Amino acid sequence: MDRISRRSRGVEGVEFSGRKISSLLFADDVVLLAPSNRDLQQMLGRFATECEVAGMRISTSKSESMVLTRKKIECLLRVGEEVLPQVEEFKYLGILFTSEGRMEREIDRQIGAASAVMRALNRSVVVKKELSRNARLSINRSIYVLVLTYGHQRWVMTGRSLLHNHDRVMILYCFTGFT
Repeated sequence: MDRISRRSRGVEGVEFSGRKISSLLFADDVVLLAPSNRDLQQMLGRFATECEVAGMRISTSKSESMVLTRKKIECLLRVGEEVLPQVEEFKYLGILFTSEGRMEREIDRQIGAASAVMRALNRSVVVKKELSRNARLSINRSIYVLVLTYGHQRWVMTGRSLLHNHDRVMILYCFTGFT
């Protein structure tokens, strides 16, 4: 995946803290970032070509586009003859991204997940009389707090860096699987 990304890299990308970022890679998930629909379509075309060269193809049924902006903007992207659906939100690495860049839903989701973990811990582990207070606190810190704060680094960065510094950012989230 790294090789495909390097070979398909162009001049497009979005600037974050003085660095231009054009893609995020994790396993077989890829996020392409560009300031315009045209730039993103060019990136996607090059990426699709490099995938073909490597004997893979983009799974269009598992790919989607999203525009990160305060206004609704259409972003029609094609892979071959297929148009990718545009979405208002998607999950990447377990974190919910919305087209408006708001974090309220993600924070609410994290609080809900942490509450479920706390209920499960209270029913099973924390009520054990054999455990010392320190052991219960350690369990709380190592599980509950981690679930509650997962992805918290993005909560402030998104609002400040993406929406205040950029009118819009085109995002293509795709390739949750290759065929």
